[in-house]
Amino acid sequence: MLQINHLSKQYGGKDRKAVDDLTLHIKPGEIYGFIGHNGAGKTTTLKACSGILKFDSGEILIDGISIKDNPLECKRRMAYIPDNPDLYEFLTGIQYLNFIADVYQVPASEREERIAEYATALELTDDLASKINSYSHGMKQKLAVISALIHNPKLLMMDEPFVGLDPKAAHTLKQIMRQFCDNGGAIFFSTHVLEVAEKLCDKVAIIRAGKLVIAGDTETVRGDESLEDVFLELVEESHA
Repeated sequence: MLQINHLSKQYGGKDRKAVDDLTLHIKPGEIYGFIGHNGAGKTTTLKACSGILKFDSGEILIDGISIKDNPLECKRRMAYIPDNPDLYEFLTGIQYLNFIADVYQVPASEREERIAEYATALELTDDLASKINSYSHGMKQKLAVISALIHNPKLLMMDEPFVGLDPKAAHTLKQIMRQFCDNGGAIFFSTHVLEVAEKLCDKVAIIRAGKLVIAGDTETVRGDESLEDVFLELVEESHA
């Protein structure tokens, strides 16, 4: 569903590459966690995969389609939620969701069904008539999740999706993610919450200073240790 092949990106004026020859493949049905310190290259990778950020070399394919050659078709098949979503705060929640549905040409019956399903699950239904500028960070995050799912994408990418969510909302989001992948979708997301990655992810990748340290099945990467212990050990080893 998502193929990242030898991706490299360097920002002007910096000696080190933000992402250095990264290769990862995420299959349908997989929840794939992307782990690393701040500045490791996670957000750069996600933005490149979503078509927001140009990259220097390599290739990114979404459902077999090149993000370089056909970005619009790729964006029809995926959704991306940044760590701090920019929403049109002068709109109400329902106006924003209908705007996004219009962009993706989602029929009225389908959008109404999905909005009702996800807004109910995330306990946002009663707030959809309110202006987004009155929302808390957690409410904005919930709205961003609903807007990402409204066109039924095949690939969902998220940058730190659990930040700002209360425990109940975080639990609901994990259930939504699992159901999404059980229905044939794929998820690629970054997180600092290693306990979440350990319990939720089918596969994980650890990145440090733009370079892939390890990737594979969560159980294989973890071994007999916690994912946190493995992460700290591998990062220290790669630093040495």
